[in-house]
Amino acid sequence: MDHRVFLAFFLTLLAGLSTGIGSGIAFLCRSTNRKFLSVSLGFSAGVMIYVSLVEIMGEAREALVRELGTRPGSWATVAAFFGGMLVIAVIDKLIPEEENPHEVKSMEGDPKAGQLMRMGVMTALAIAIHNFPEGLATFVSALQEPGLAIPIVVAIAIHNIPEGIAVSVPIYQATGSRSKAFRYSFLSGLAEPLGALLGWLVLRPIMNDTVFGVLFAGVAGIMVFISFDELLPAAREYGEHHLSLYGLISGMAVMAVSLLLFL
Repeated sequence: MDHRVFLAFFLTLLAGLSTGIGSGIAFLCRSTNRKFLSVSLGFSAGVMIYVSLVEIMGEAREALVRELGTRPGSWATVAAFFGGMLVIAVIDKLIPEEENPHEVKSMEGDPKAGQLMRMGVMTALAIAIHNFPEGLATFVSALQEPGLAIPIVVAIAIHNIPEGIAVSVPIYQATGSRSKAFRYSFLSGLAEPLGALLGWLVLRPIMNDTVFGVLFAGVAGIMVFISFDELLPAAREYGEHHLSLYGLISGMAVMAVSLLLFL
């Protein structure tokens, strides 16, 4: 069990620290490859939606039905799914719109120095807050089924790259310091493994099939909400509508094939 906890935490750490990749891209590239980002974000959404609805919800329902019976277990699964959506929606609502990490940032900024630093710091804070439940979602998935978690980690990592850009671009333009911009971006990503660690410490003493089933269904709700609220709108903003759709379908297809290979 200790080995699985370590692996789950390590995978969550990798997903969170991919904000640093976005920061690096912001420094190395003169312009944003918007088409590539559009397809990548759509792909991430496809992976997360498919695995949530096809695999994670099924496992959550099995655990809850085993503990509670068919009817109560099925109702509990649906309630936990929408409960997860509600939690992430409330967190999202509490973040001011102008600092919301869903807003698309690019390397071609209009550097009005006055508010850039505040924008970058507040974006880092906003990302850190909403990375908490993401970290827990990744951790629980990895703990339950490490093979299932790897595509989820990749999807969240891709999703975190534009967030790294969103933090580092305004701070770099305001200060001219690559190290300061990278540091803020890196720290915002650390919220993901921190959320996983705190969640595990709280839930570990009471962990059983019922708690795991509720948590897993809630994780599915969180990931579906993130996909529709963050990934797909950002994918459409970065590129043409059809590019995000092609990415979405590709992500679902890759996830479907990878799950079939593990049968």
